[in-house]
Amino acid sequence: MNHFKHLAIAALLVLSAGSVTAKDNVDYVDPFIGTTNFSICNPGAIRPHGLMSVVPFNVMGSDLNQEDKDSRWWSAVYEYNNKYFTGFAHVTLSGVGCPEMGTLLTMPTTGELNVDYHSYGSEYKNETARPGYYSNVLTKYGIKCEVAATMRSSIERYTFPGGKSNLLFNLGNGLTNEIGASLRRVSDTEFEGTRLLGTFCYNPQAVFPMYFVVRVNKKPAAFGMWKKQPDLRNAQAQWDTYQGKYKLYPGYGRDMAGNDIGYYMTYDLAKGEQVEVQVGVSFVSIEGARANLNAEQQGFNFDKTVADTRAEWANTLNRISVEGGTDEQRRVLYTALYHSQIHPTVLQDVDGKYPKMESNENGHTNSNRYTIYSLWDTYRNLSQLETLLYPDKQVDMINSMIDMYREWGWMPKWELFGRETWTMEGDPSIPYIADAYMRGLRGFDIETAYKAFRTSATLPGKDNKMRPDIDPYIEKGYVPLGFYAADMSGDNSVSHALEYYLADNALSILAKELGHNNDAKLFRQRSLGYKRYYSKESGTLRPIQKDGSFLTPFNPEAGANFENCPGFHEGSAWNYTFYAPHDVTGMAKMMGGQRKFVDKLQMLFDKGLYDPANEPDIAYPYLFSYFKGDEWRTQKTVSELLKKYYTARPDGIPGNEDTGTMSAWAIFSMIGIYPDNPGDPSYTLTTPAFDKVTLHLDPKFYPNGDITIETDRTSPSQQYIKSVTIGGKKLNGFRLTHRQLMEGKTLKMQLK
Repeated sequence: MNHFKHLAIAALLVLSAGSVTAKDNVDYVDPFIGTTNFSICNPGAIRPHGLMSVVPFNVMGSDLNQEDKDSRWWSAVYEYNNKYFTGFAHVTLSGVGCPEMGTLLTMPTTGELNVDYHSYGSEYKNETARPGYYSNVLTKYGIKCEVAATMRSSIERYTFPGGKSNLLFNLGNGLTNEIGASLRRVSDTEFEGTRLLGTFCYNPQAVFPMYFVVRVNKKPAAFGMWKKQPDLRNAQAQWDTYQGKYKLYPGYGRDMAGNDIGYYMTYDLAKGEQVEVQVGVSFVSIEGARANLNAEQQGFNFDKTVADTRAEWANTLNRISVEGGTDEQRRVLYTALYHSQIHPTVLQDVDGKYPKMESNENGHTNSNRYTIYSLWDTYRNLSQLETLLYPDKQVDMINSMIDMYREWGWMPKWELFGRETWTMEGDPSIPYIADAYMRGLRGFDIETAYKAFRTSATLPGKDNKMRPDIDPYIEKGYVPLGFYAADMSGDNSVSHALEYYLADNALSILAKELGHNNDAKLFRQRSLGYKRYYSKESGTLRPIQKDGSFLTPFNPEAGANFENCPGFHEGSAWNYTFYAPHDVTGMAKMMGGQRKFVDKLQMLFDKGLYDPANEPDIAYPYLFSYFKGDEWRTQKTVSELLKKYYTARPDGIPGNEDTGTMSAWAIFSMIGIYPDNPGDPSYTLTTPAFDKVTLHLDPKFYPNGDITIETDRTSPSQQYIKSVTIGGKKLNGFRLTHRQLMEGKTLKMQLK
């Protein structure tokens, strides 16, 4: 017996030791997920909500012109299947569907100096990426490249094979649609400058400068600048310093400006010798960029930066703990959580200065000023995730939005570095902020926000920047064809109106909470105008012409795969027909009752008309749960969608990530709750992917402590929910309020 007892003790010790070395949540993150399939993610180095990102640039080996960007949707600086590297871009966007940013390219080379990016690029191997770190080996040169980031600066380490070596800093190439840069040498190891960026989604007004300081840890043997020249082939012989179309300026260290300029440093290095590069950025000034770099990096310490960033990501990702599930499911979950915490990003310098919204002035903050608000996407689920898991950040994000209103007179729609890009439609700040307030979040001026919301919901169209087509919406209850979107995307009347209906419903809920009862009734009544678009003939919502008749001829499947379609933006009528989550039972009655509604909704999934990458319909699987006896369809459909579209592969996101929106869908769906009606503080339930989920909530905002979501799963085949309890009490139906979840603390699902 003693022998077996000793074996048992030894086994327990092994298990105990194994638990010590078990994976941290950060170890499940795979930054290569979402780097193809038009998801527009990248494997570069960044901190949670960090301004700086350092990303391998591999989109093209030839001129990246506008036609290339549009025809192949090059909205990212990196695509997994491309293998031609032309440098590391500094400050990029993640999961964004228009080409922008991705400039200030740092490229190491060996041999004779060549500053033409058409030919100095290299294929690469041995790619490695984890949160806050990326590396590869350039096969053309035998150089190992490693990069990491702080909040506003980068550090890069290049290990050379020896001999003549070069560092190239290209200010011309990039993903942005803008051109123009300036630079100036400061010392043997430092230079500074600016780069013009913007015109996001082709808005010519949304431009802004980025300021930078670049510093290296070794004095070069030689330095200089270059500038792209006009085609002077007839005079080529007159210039012995030409390399193709690029003119070199050896030893030049004064100011230079142009559309395609750069700075180079050359070295004579021993085998294995390393050169480190730091880049600090600011959207206020060069002085701000230098101060950011000095504050965040005291000297060159690459390994410390990597370790600090890993620790920050580990702390961020530890808001969710899971038990059970597969290794792949954990990789999907924690990579999704990682992607959800990239944007918005901090904008202010270390001294608190930031560029004011739509202004030439700078402001100052004592907290965080955020930028990159893709609100048409993120109000649907990412706002709710931030409120639940990161309420401290959410408060700063909402305060940033309210400050934008104070500075500019309007809430943001799709803000980028202090400029409004007018991308997509609707009035998305309303559901974003109203939802957070209704879930109990405080710490921001809701009355000022309400004033902004009411202004955009009532001001006549000629004075209304947010809703220029509001006049017929108020007069007739709908927007007819004939009004063109501010983002120049076309005639999207039905899409515009549907966004207004949802925003007005969220505003109605908020108005009632704040005691504005007349407003509450007004906006709720407006929100039901979606019924005006319903055509019994097509069985869908259908554009209305200015004379009040339905558009004829009409194909409800037109517009799929982001093709142009009158009345609908980036989608077909089927992608939008069920988009009235604030009145699901009303929709069902309009369509002929529960059975006809459910059958029609099921048909979308059966015939492939549902688009998992299109925001208006991403909550459709949860609509089944509003109807007794059909809740199982939600559980079945969500499980199938997760399995098909969310995997631990580079194409493991179904389409454009939209700054965390697709990932937020996966996170909520995997933990078993989903906020399907923005502005309404409730969740619809589905079967969790894990046996137990613990949400570690911030006690400053949620004093009741952590939330657990548990199942009694004993077999992977148990897919459906048999019964539910919250706080030990039986839950009737498959929806619960945010308050019920917070107060009940333990949500248990019995499966079958």
